[in-house]
Amino acid sequence: MAQGTIIKVAGSLIVAEGMTDARMYDVVRVAASRLVGEIIELRGDHASIQVYEETSGLGAGEPVVSTGAPLSVELGPGLIESIFDGIQRPLTRIRELVGDRITRGVEVPALDRERLWPFVPKLAVGDKVSAGDIIGTVQESTVVEHRVMVPPGLSGTISAIMPGDHKVTDTVCTLKDVQGQQHDLTLMQRWPVRRGRPYKQKLNPDMPMVTGQRVIDTLFPIASGGTAAVPGPFGSGKTVVQHQLAKWADADIIVYVGCGERGNEMTDVLMEFPELHDPRTNETLMKRTVLIANTSDMPVAAREASIYTGITIAEYYRDMGYRVAIMADSTSRWAEALREMSGRLEEMPGEEGYPAYLSSRIAGFYERAGKVNCLGSDGRQGAISAIGAVSPPGGDISEPVSQATLRIVKVFWGLSARLAYSRHFPAIDWLTSYSLYTDNLSGWYADHVAPQWNDQRAQVLRILQEEAELEEIVRLVGMDSLNWKDRLTMEVARSIREDYLHQNAFDDIDTYTSLGKQFEMLKLILSYGHKGRAALDAGAGLGDLLSLPVREQIARCKFIPEDQPQRFAQIDAELSRQTAGLYAREGI
Repeated sequence: MAQGTIIKVAGSLIVAEGMTDARMYDVVRVAASRLVGEIIELRGDHASIQVYEETSGLGAGEPVVSTGAPLSVELGPGLIESIFDGIQRPLTRIRELVGDRITRGVEVPALDRERLWPFVPKLAVGDKVSAGDIIGTVQESTVVEHRVMVPPGLSGTISAIMPGDHKVTDTVCTLKDVQGQQHDLTLMQRWPVRRGRPYKQKLNPDMPMVTGQRVIDTLFPIASGGTAAVPGPFGSGKTVVQHQLAKWADADIIVYVGCGERGNEMTDVLMEFPELHDPRTNETLMKRTVLIANTSDMPVAAREASIYTGITIAEYYRDMGYRVAIMADSTSRWAEALREMSGRLEEMPGEEGYPAYLSSRIAGFYERAGKVNCLGSDGRQGAISAIGAVSPPGGDISEPVSQATLRIVKVFWGLSARLAYSRHFPAIDWLTSYSLYTDNLSGWYADHVAPQWNDQRAQVLRILQEEAELEEIVRLVGMDSLNWKDRLTMEVARSIREDYLHQNAFDDIDTYTSLGKQFEMLKLILSYGHKGRAALDAGAGLGDLLSLPVREQIARCKFIPEDQPQRFAQIDAELSRQTAGLYAREGI
């Protein structure tokens, strides 16, 4: 175990000498207050250490002791419903011990060492097991069954297994490997955060992660096991989009990482999630959520670690066979932490001062997402969907973090300040956003929602594109220059924007829309366009068509409850009746 002394302190970076036996990414304890740090550079016997706590008051000559282990997280029962900081310190427990402010050097285990968990074995003595096999379960929350697995790298025969109530550090199973060695398995594992957990095979995502947000599910879907970026300027609604996805996404487990977030926004999450009703389980959302809170006033080094802590916890639940959604808000502030640490290390800066390895670090995070065949003999599959918010300065997505992210992710939900200022939310710009999963998912939508789904989506995108082109003409020569069919197209596009894509996150009904309801809503709007065009071809007047009373019913379709699907057919019948009345009125 290496032990050295401090010779330099520069903010959260310290340099220690005498660290000959130390290794990269070892965790160290700094000074008498035992601050947590991590070795990020070695030059001879000099180690550069990023400290995850406030370094004020540190001086040269104080001791640094290596633990000999990399920065790791504790994985076991008790993660769900917990609130951690960037290096997995339990904030609720720390508050009970030392108050509202984290005391420097406080040492609290991530998982409660006293709580008893009811372990139910799934295997028996004499059974052969390999890495990833489930040896038993624990009911972690009312909705999450925690599956206790054989750690990666171990296999053998079960020589003892102990049902009953256990602490996370208690031995619940003894494994005898082929060499005859005994291995005690507890309810808890440890895993280095910077190393991805192993799996058998990565699969091509083939089903969507349904979010209930119409602009996402219909136009720019994300696959279960996919990656997405949400870039946008200040005030455009990035955090609200992330909150909506955390609340409504079709995932078994939610990992929410507040990376450098403002304290008041993180407080909203911490206060709201425990009270929010989860429609999937009829419990509160926290019953399947892990929160990692690393606010902007916390040490910058811990911000850099929080992303890895979150994705490692997500991988652990993926290995159990769950679908996990991880929200990172925001990766820009994570990149700023990288830039600050790189500057203190005096590394050669890249574009806009970011380190030259920025792209590879961002890629390393998003590549840990995906749909996989998990380790184990039962053939289970798990998935991690990663959604990262990006906060480009001034909303300029040509800056390095946005560009490096867009090279990796397959879904781009570009937020528009223009839409946000006009109170259109979600402010996802349909002219600049895209999803590269649409081809993969088209078969799923046709089989599970409606055969016409993909055709409707293509029609919507075409109409919105035509509207943008017609608006250019209107700006130049006025609305009167358009023929009636083009003006009808503009009216249908307006209905798509205001009645369909606009969604109120604070309305009990409008906040979430199932795929079936999305299809019926869009079918009504497009039906109005088709029937209106046919009426114009037959000689009906545009003014009469635009003033049909049924349009008010179409506009209010978003407020139809999910359990009343028959109302869509009734509105469609009324639309047919009123457009038929145009023919009678004109004597057509």
